[in-house]
This record gives sequence, C-alpha cells and structure tokens, in this order.
Amino acid sequence: MRKTKKLAADELRSEYKRSDFGALVRGKYIERLQTSSNVVVLDPEVADLFPNAAAVNAALRSLAEIAKRAGSRRSRSH
Repeated sequence: MRKTKKLAADELRSEYKRSDFGALVRGKYIERLQTSSNVVVLDPEVADLFPNAAAVNAALRSLAEIAKRAGSRRSRSH
C-alpha cells in the first residue's frame, strides 16, 4: 500500500486556487454574533459553585422569583 503525502495545514489542494475565494475579512460576523449570542461566561469562583447549567438556571429562576416578589411588595407600600 502506498502512503499518501500529507498536506501542510496552510496549503490548498491543487484543484483550489486562492483567487477563487473572495477577500478575507477579519471579524466579519462579530457584530451579529454579539447581538444574537446568549452565551454568558461566569467568573471562575462563581462557576465553582454550580456543577452544571441546570444548577445555574435553577438558581437564576429562584433569584428572579425573589426579585419579582420583592418588587411587587415595594409597589404595594406606596
């Protein structure tokens, strides 16, 4: 069996030409990603408190419920 020659990571195959592709634009989609992304990065000390995403979601739901109740109490006292 013949061994095939491996291409270097930065080489195009012979059937492709760099001119076939448009101009490269760095960060072309970053604005769209920032506006539509829902990824949140937790600080390491906070992440250590939660074993998984479900635990984070449960804690945030509880906090939201507490905040909602506290807000409704405040509005009644006025």
